[in-house]
Amino acid sequence: MEKHIPVPNGMTSFWRTQPHFLDSHRSTESLPQECDIVVVGAGYAGASVVHHILDQINPRLKSPSIVILEARQACSGATGRNGGHIKPDVYNGIAGLAADHGVEAAAEVAAFEAKHVTFLKEFIEKESIDCDYSVTRAIDVQLSRDHSATLKEAYEGLIDKGCEATKKAKYIPRDEAEQFSGVRGAQGCFTYEAGHIWPYKFVLHLLEKAIAKGVNLQMHTPVSGITQSTPTTSDLLWTVNTSRGSVATKTVVLATNAYTSSLAPQYKEKIIPVRGTCSRIIVPPGSTAPRLTNTYTLRWNNWNYDYLIPRADGSIVVGGARPAFINDLDSWYNVSDDSLVLEPAVRYWDNYMQRNFVGWENSHAYTDRVWTGIMGYSSDGLPHVGHVPGQKGQYIIAGFTGHGMPQIFLAAEGLAKMVLDDVDFAQTGLPQLFESTHSRLDSRQNKIFASIPGSGKPQARL
Repeated sequence: MEKHIPVPNGMTSFWRTQPHFLDSHRSTESLPQECDIVVVGAGYAGASVVHHILDQINPRLKSPSIVILEARQACSGATGRNGGHIKPDVYNGIAGLAADHGVEAAAEVAAFEAKHVTFLKEFIEKESIDCDYSVTRAIDVQLSRDHSATLKEAYEGLIDKGCEATKKAKYIPRDEAEQFSGVRGAQGCFTYEAGHIWPYKFVLHLLEKAIAKGVNLQMHTPVSGITQSTPTTSDLLWTVNTSRGSVATKTVVLATNAYTSSLAPQYKEKIIPVRGTCSRIIVPPGSTAPRLTNTYTLRWNNWNYDYLIPRADGSIVVGGARPAFINDLDSWYNVSDDSLVLEPAVRYWDNYMQRNFVGWENSHAYTDRVWTGIMGYSSDGLPHVGHVPGQKGQYIIAGFTGHGMPQIFLAAEGLAKMVLDDVDFAQTGLPQLFESTHSRLDSRQNKIFASIPGSGKPQARL
């Protein structure tokens, strides 16, 4: 079996160009021999779970000892390489979930995602986190008349069936779409509240706070395997093995996204590494191009879409470029190497703003940096959160299908309740569809291929 592990020399994304002092931190010279909780992964998921565990501890009780193990630097996986988009899905993938699982279950996911935008704003303000968080509006621009009509019909269906989060989105018809969006050839738009963030800075704040509360953070410590401890009277159920030694623990949290199957083989066909591409475009000073204040998705059809996040510094982070590589399956599917970008995906961004946005023809906008990242795509399009089925003391928060930013922080809050107080998944407040179950692991479904040319409805949501 191919074992997916983070390569040591991943490309440097824009978000990681200003490394935090904890980037390669090790709290202690050697690993502790045992602890209460080991969290594998120091990205958005791992850092958020630890934050919520610490936040939920009864101050009168002794805090559990926590070790975070990270294969490379802090936040060097998908979180440190994405578009920085806190963009809930309130109509597109949600319509697919409604068709498959019913409107009530889909509406639960939509509301959960939408809640992140304001919840994170309030949390970041309360904590005074310097991470460029901005609440704005998303404009999803449809560039195919037929696909726009399909999405509009699904959007109206969700509203008719009472999906509250969908009601907050507005549809802009074709005769107004180009002027409203500023995108050439727009055939329709959806707009709703969204946010954007410097994800690396947010995660490093959480890690810095965790260390101040006694958490042991160990960078450059890839986990090679997790084995069941030899039966003893001890409640240290698991041994987490690394090249630097082993840690015996009661509880393991897999916040390993694309790399999960290397430590939990039952997820081999369930969470698949998928390589994506992102870039940063610079607008030269003095440009007369219209200033963008909203975030965007540009969607040409059911599989081809890009996403744009304009930043306060005038630059624009753009991700996607699917036409450049989608037909070469081996270049992106079941791939865990984030050390290189294929040349067609680099060239895709040339004159991107000039091609697509009205008034940008003479902007001289140019590509400053292109990078790649490895996402964990779930075979059924839904994250895996909760107990690892059949494994006492093992938990998972992974498989976010390129859409983790409006899901992970509050998913981690629910998972922390399970880890600390052994509450049932149903009592966590998490969407029922997120639970990692035996039936999901047994399913042979793979919706990832539905999001490539010639296939059906899109399932992968960036």
